[in-house]
Amino acid sequence: MNGQPNFGVLLERFFTQRLMQQRQASAHTIASYRDTFKMLLQFVQKRLRKAPSALALDDIDAPLVMDFLDDAERTRGITARTRNLRLTAVHSFFRYVAFEAPTHSEQIQRVLAIPSKRFTRALVSFLSRQEVDALLAAPDQQTWSGRRDHALLLLAVQTGLRLSELTSLRQDDLHIGVGAHVRVIGKGRKERCTPLSKNTNAVLAAWVREPPLAENQPLFPNARGTRLSSHGVHYLLNKHVMTATVKCPSLKNKRVSPHVLRHYLPNRTMSCNLQST
Repeated sequence: MNGQPNFGVLLERFFTQRLMQQRQASAHTIASYRDTFKMLLQFVQKRLRKAPSALALDDIDAPLVMDFLDDAERTRGITARTRNLRLTAVHSFFRYVAFEAPTHSEQIQRVLAIPSKRFTRALVSFLSRQEVDALLAAPDQQTWSGRRDHALLLLAVQTGLRLSELTSLRQDDLHIGVGAHVRVIGKGRKERCTPLSKNTNAVLAAWVREPPLAENQPLFPNARGTRLSSHGVHYLLNKHVMTATVKCPSLKNKRVSPHVLRHYLPNRTMSCNLQST
């Protein structure tokens, strides 16, 4: 490539210098980008019959990227939304490469010009006050896990925190008492503080007095004292939705997810129902 770094060198620098050092990207973003390029390298090896270590930047052109995205949709059954996430990773890499290999500007611009695929965005359902009350009452607060789940769900519906933000919270992120709030490092590494209602403050103040299961455990640990997984949160939420459906049958017709819980607060605000949760 006559003095230009090969694709592997550029890719390594993209992860270590651009994402980790300069952007300080989250572990979730790095993992998502890693998976994208892992699949891209597997596709390129089959298509070009070249090992990843032998690839030049010239090999990864716009037609190849388009074929990769189409193949992922066809053979892996990914949605248009996931396809666009894969394309976002590729675009991010080529924006970085634009400064590292300016002699390839035309090739880079062609890749960056690949458009995202349009798709119909489904309307996110929301829960009524009665449905939320039934869900919050579902955990058995006579047990440790029930008290944990009640505190987690209450914090979720009152603050609108993302799933990753909830599971990564530590006790140091929580301020109890006057000016009660929770501090998170959210999407884009942005720090924000969300105030807590009087009821949420009281519930969390009681929860943090629970004996720890492990040293330096997260605010809402699993039974081993480590961080709850995304699957674990979905599991406990589905379990409590089933219990709540007995007293609130309307929940049977709704798909309740952690993302749906995030939409309860803005819906309650827009409807002027501002009573404390």
